[in-house]
Formats: sequence, structure tokens, C-alpha cells
Amino acid sequence: MKNIRYSILGFSVALLMSGCSDFLDPQNLSNGGETYEEYFAKHPDQIRPVAYDAIKYIANQIEMLDQAADLFINPRASDDGVFSMFQVTPDNGTVKSYYANIMGAINKANCMIKFATDAGDTKENRKLIAEGKFLRVLSYYYLTQQFGAVPYSVNYISTPDRDFPRTPLDEIYAALLADCEDLYNNSELDIQNHKGEASKQAVAAIAAKIALAAAWDLDTELINAAAGTYNVKDTKRFKEAAEWAEKAIMGIELTMPFAEKWAWNNEGNAEEIFSVQYDRNGYPGDKNTGGGSLMNNYIAYFGNCVETGLKGTGSGGTNVMSAKSASLFEKGDERFEGTFMTTFYNAPRPLNNEGKPGNAVWELGYMAWYNMSQEAQDTLPIALKFYSPGTTASEAEADIKKIVAKKQAIKFASNTHGINEPYAAILDGIQVTKWEFNDKGTMPTKTTINYTDYVRESANNGTCVRKYDDPTSGAVTGSQCYRDIPMLHVSEMYLVAAEAYLLANDLTSSLNKINAVRNRAGLKSLSSFGAYEVPYYTNASFVFVPLDLVLDERARECYAERTRYFDLRRTKQLVRYNLEFSRFMNTVQKMCNAQGEIKWYRPIPQSEIDNNTAISREDQNPGY
Repeated sequence: MKNIRYSILGFSVALLMSGCSDFLDPQNLSNGGETYEEYFAKHPDQIRPVAYDAIKYIANQIEMLDQAADLFINPRASDDGVFSMFQVTPDNGTVKSYYANIMGAINKANCMIKFATDAGDTKENRKLIAEGKFLRVLSYYYLTQQFGAVPYSVNYISTPDRDFPRTPLDEIYAALLADCEDLYNNSELDIQNHKGEASKQAVAAIAAKIALAAAWDLDTELINAAAGTYNVKDTKRFKEAAEWAEKAIMGIELTMPFAEKWAWNNEGNAEEIFSVQYDRNGYPGDKNTGGGSLMNNYIAYFGNCVETGLKGTGSGGTNVMSAKSASLFEKGDERFEGTFMTTFYNAPRPLNNEGKPGNAVWELGYMAWYNMSQEAQDTLPIALKFYSPGTTASEAEADIKKIVAKKQAIKFASNTHGINEPYAAILDGIQVTKWEFNDKGTMPTKTTINYTDYVRESANNGTCVRKYDDPTSGAVTGSQCYRDIPMLHVSEMYLVAAEAYLLANDLTSSLNKINAVRNRAGLKSLSSFGAYEVPYYTNASFVFVPLDLVLDERARECYAERTRYFDLRRTKQLVRYNLEFSRFMNTVQKMCNAQGEIKWYRPIPQSEIDNNTAISREDQNPGY
């Protein structure tokens, strides 16, 4: 991990750093009676760490980015939450926080731009200005994909002004892409940077995503929401999106194994384009609360992590794989093993001073996969084992016999929490074939249950994403993940290009990009879009189209990367996919208000309508 120094700005306006990299290193200075403006006028570089740190909120947000989609459920709750149920209101606290935090990030970026501009035309100041513009562009991308038209500002706001009208979406997109064009061609930014700083490659990547969103929003028209049909009026912006994506790819081939790309000890690798930075060693405060939260999410409930030695989460689990996700990965797809933890070890619980089982040995439970050699792991008791897609029952049973022979399957030291009996399972999206080990460790009896029932079981609810695992953390009970969080990376740019080429009617280039992603995952190339065999169950009324292949590859390649809501809203498939894959949204009316308006966007927060004199109730997004 990085050996970083930390200090805190003496001004209350500064945010506490959350494990930043060394370039986010403000000096420990007191204000000496100066105003903020006077201080930043002399030290414009000191707003830099605050501006970068503001992006952490976006990187860790899950509800608004991955719900109301097809890949995740809340297994033990009565429903999948207000976002997935299309029941969110303008008063929702998460919506308000999202809007306010990103607007705050934009103002911090504008603050850096202003004071760097005022400080004079030097190379250092020009770079600060360019970084500020990149962070502003990035923030506006996330804001527009949730709310559509929003107030657009390039000025630092330091006074209590309350008059900021919504800017038309086409004007925002044009301004953002103009900034990207200038940053890419004329700025002091590095060509590439794998340490969390803005770069020209990162500019091209966010420009590709913005151009793609603009093409869908401005150059296509919806025909039928339930069927997901649309008409493409112009392909120019789609071609521009593909061009930007190619610039971001920079000719980089996908030769790095998928699991290596996401390995905890391979941060800043060649495929990373822009990442939010964390560092455990350098964080100055409570390390249990100073990191990110993603390690605690995309995970079932496995009980009290202190007792089980497994990862901790809420009692209901958060964003567990849906039935579609359980059968999304094709046989031989290496991304399944690279995305999910498939073997959970049964952590021992030594006796405490009272002679009772104490806390689990965390390093020999979930974290044994990272902390021990394969030879050592082969001696540990197994609590859970999930077999890769395409594994047959006979193949699984042959492996289970080996586990039984080595006596690796035993009960938990305490079965008052979490998994009562160790087991192995094959998930196929519709049903689960499950083998439960008894306390004698003999060959278990096979049972088959419905996937929905399986994820609702009190003992265990599915699998666990390991993309954000931090083996240096203790038992996860707080924000203890200090993994950098990639927000832009090369393989996603392949799929952005594939989508853009498809909509620009260049099917050959689109399929080439898709096959490159599939080949890296260990899958054979497709000869055509029609050659794709959908691995998951669909109703007969769900008619497969080429766009579905792009969305499926995005689901596999970018699973748990908080892109899914944007993907479905952007491509006009939000209603169609919810009708087909949601457990609850079985009619279009459930995704509408009483007037029949579909809730494509999230609502403008009521607090924004109340406090901004230039916005009224008439400016609220349709559906609310």
C-alpha cells in the first residue's frame, strides 16, 4: 500500500481526507485571520485535495446507481427498496444527499478553477484549472444521468445566491463535450495517470460516456417503453462517442486476466483510467470509519461477522445477485470467479477467558483466500462453496467427495448466527442445487430449491462480490475498505465503443469490441449477434435484440460497478427490463405516477425546489 502523509487544512471549509493518495496532501496551516478567499488566492493548490475527495461520494453510492434495474435484489426484505419499486419521492433523503453532494463537488471544482486562474498563468496553475474542469465534467455526468436538466454553472459560488434555473440538457452536454475537447487537445494534463489524477485518457473516457448519453437522449426517440423500442434519428453523436472511446482505449489490448485486473494488490494497473484513491496506512483518523463502504455491499447476510469470520453487512443483505444474475455468466466465463467469492472458509473461534467461543479468527475465515497458500487452504474447513456456471451435478459431487474425504466440511463453532450448516451449491437463476453437509461430515443429500426461496433462507442468502475486498481490514463492521475504486477503465471503454458502433450501424466494429471482451474472459468469439445464446431464463414475450448482448456484456464485465441504472435508462430499456426481470414491477403503471408519466429520472429534490427561486414545481421531472 502507499506510504502517504496526511494533514488537515486549518479551515473548517475543508473536508477530512478519506485515505487519499500523496497528491491529496494539504498542508497543516492555520488561517491566521485570513478569509478563505484570501488564503486560496495565495494557495490555490490547497483546494485540490478537497475537490478530488468530493468524488468519493459518487464512487460509493449504490441505491441510486444500481437499483431499479435487473441485477440486484434485497433478499430478506419485503421488497427491493423504494428505488427499485419506483416509489422514491422528492423528499427522499438519499436523493437530496446525492444532489447536494454532487453540486458541492462541482462548486469545489469551480473553486479550484477560479483561484488557480486568479493566481496567474503558470504551468502549475494551468494544470490545476484542467483538473478542476475534469472533475466538474465528471460530476455533471453523474448528475445529468440521474436528473436530466439541472442548473449548470462554471462559476465558484461563495455567496448565498438562490437563483439558478435548470439548463436545457442539450446545452449541458454541449458544454461538457466542449470542455473535454479543449482538455484533450490543449491542457497540461498527463496522457495517462494511474494514481487517481485527471489525465487526457480519463478526459476521453468521460467524453465517450457523455457523448453516448447525449446521442441516446437527443438523437433517439422512444416508440414503446414496454417493448424497449426506439428510433434513431441521427448517428453523428454515436460515431463521436465511438471515436472518444477509441481515444480512451489508446490501443490497449485486453491481455490482463480479469481476476488480475481486480486483484487487491494490483491497484493502478494498465487498465485503470481514473480511480478514487484510498490508503489505510496514511489515514490520520479512525481507520474503522475512514475507508470506503463497497466491501460491505453486494453481499448476502452471513450472520454476525465477529462470530462467523465472514464479511459483515446488514441483516437483510444488500444488493444480492438477482435470479438473472445467478445465470448471467456463461460456462467458462472467468469473470464469475473474478467477481464473486466462491469458497468461504469456516473461521475457528478460540475459547475466551470464560471458556466460551470468542471472536472468530478473521484471517482464517473469509480472508483465508487472500492470506494463505492454496496448499494451506486445502486443509481448512469449508463453510460454503459455489460452483461456476455450467458445472453439472455430477462434477460438483465429485468435488464434494474430495471435500468429505479431507473432512473439510464441519459445523460452525457457533450456529446461533449465520450459516447453520456448511453447504455447496450450483446457481442457475431459476433453481439452486444444494448439498448440505451434516455434522458427521458424510456425503450430503442433494436438494433442489427455487432461487427466490434460496435467497430468503435465514441461514444464507446468496453470494458475495469480491471486487472491493481489502485483505488488510479487520472484521468488516464499518467503512474499512481502503481499496482504490476504479470509475473509468479500459474494458468498459470497449463496451462503450461497442454500443456506439451498434447504434451507428457499424455491426462489425461493435461485435469486434464485444468479442475482445469475451475472449479475455475465456469465451469464444461470436460470429454474429444472432449467435449469442442467452444463458438466463426469459419469457417467450421477451424478444432478444442486438442491444441486449451489449447490455449483457456490460452486466458481466461491470458487475457491481454502479453503472446499471444509467445503462438501462440511457438505452430506454429501463421499463422493458423491469417488466421482465423485476420481482415486483410487473406492469408499466407501477413505474408511473397517477397521470401515467414514466419515472425515467429521479425526482428533483424538494429542498432544491423550495430553496432555488429559479425552479418551481413545474420544473419537476415527469412522474413526480
